[in-house]
Amino acid sequence: MAIGADQVTAIARLARLHIDASEVAGYGAQLSRILDLVAEMDRVDTDGVEPLAHPLEVVARLRPDVVTEPDRRGVLQQGAPAVEDGYYLVPKFIE
Repeated sequence: MAIGADQVTAIARLARLHIDASEVAGYGAQLSRILDLVAEMDRVDTDGVEPLAHPLEVVARLRPDVVTEPDRRGVLQQGAPAVEDGYYLVPKFIE
């Protein structure tokens, strides 16, 4: 699919990109090759192909859901200026 200079300029404007006039032809050729590749991939027969969540057959190793550290919230909140029910109190800020 051939992309003309006017189309490259319109795409650049939509993308808020500045392209020099000398680069328009090169970008047009690159965009044309990309669209040709997409068209080629559209022609591939994918009937019966299951969608993949991951290209490799890997399984995530899961660790046991157990507590490994003690609760130190009280110790860590001792230096806070204001705490209530385990939460830090901060001044109300409305702009």
